[in-house]
Amino acid sequence: MKILYKLLKQDPSSREGIISVTSVLGILANLLIAAVKVVIGLLASSIAIMSEGVNNASDALTSVLALIGTKLAGKHPDEKHPFGYGRIEYLTSLVIAILILVTGVEMLTSSVKLVFAPEEMSISILSLVIIAASALIKFFLGIYTIRMGKKADSSTLEAVGIECRNDSFISVITILSAVIFLVFRLSIDAYVGIFTSLIIIKAGLEVLRDTVGDLLGRPGEKELANKLYKEIRSTDGILNAADMMLHNYGPDAYSGSVNVEIDQSKSVGDVYQFLHELQLRIMHEYHVTMVFGVYAVDNDRENSKEFRRMVGQFVTSHEHVKSFHAVYLDPHSDKLYCDLVVDYNLRDWEPLKEEFSAYMKEKCPDKTLELTIETEFV
Repeated sequence: MKILYKLLKQDPSSREGIISVTSVLGILANLLIAAVKVVIGLLASSIAIMSEGVNNASDALTSVLALIGTKLAGKHPDEKHPFGYGRIEYLTSLVIAILILVTGVEMLTSSVKLVFAPEEMSISILSLVIIAASALIKFFLGIYTIRMGKKADSSTLEAVGIECRNDSFISVITILSAVIFLVFRLSIDAYVGIFTSLIIIKAGLEVLRDTVGDLLGRPGEKELANKLYKEIRSTDGILNAADMMLHNYGPDAYSGSVNVEIDQSKSVGDVYQFLHELQLRIMHEYHVTMVFGVYAVDNDRENSKEFRRMVGQFVTSHEHVKSFHAVYLDPHSDKLYCDLVVDYNLRDWEPLKEEFSAYMKEKCPDKTLELTIETEFV
């Protein structure tokens, strides 16, 4: 692999390098297997072996798609796509998912036909040996490709690996059904084909589901959000952070927004200084373009501290309320602001709103509550 990285002039630690080299490896492996099968098929006058070779040559197409998708996704942002072309990788995964599904459906159709119109099996030891060798190579290639896809966070590469691994399963099941026929003269080829095709269709639907989810837009990755929250909350001057939203524009490109709580005594200049430094740090380290909203926190007046304590007591006594923020008493009016964060199991928010409003009315009868109830966005 090191030689391949050097020949292709790719960095083994970079995402593009991993995807490019793994894709090229898949292309070379499939073409090599295809060439061997076609040559042996010609020498042995076996149409079955030659057909297997042609099938392997077409398998190289998925690796080509992964390679092209990665190159296109790496294009620089422009006026039409200011956040870049990263989502092209998702379109590539969509095409591969469709190819997997087409393979599964075609195999299912052929197998069902065989159930009602059985054909005499024609098997040679040579063809079984070649299929077995091919299955072994494709199994390890598939496992390696899936592992590299996870390492590079590439759904396209994972889809290629899944298809490659499925091919090896098909070959193994084909060999088993052939052995059963040779030993017992019992043909189960059609039923094995139905079983295998359903496995392939299931894998294709899973790839399709994940890809469509990426295209439609998922909530930002929880792991990334937790890292960002940790980074933000550890910044001097920021008391807390909430309401984070992350929008995905490719596997390693995000834009986002988050609200931060800051002591109201801080000047605009102070706030600008540490938020701007934090924004640049997040962009460079996490590849996220982050926009900040600001909540003022009054830590000087005792009644403001008391209000936070009251809200905290309410939150700890309710299992569906995860946290609170944005508690602020307007010094120029009787308004008290507060945001409650609830989990997704709480479907009806109205009883909670009424209960909390009554609770605060009892504690602070002279204040007007401005309540916002929300869920975590990531």
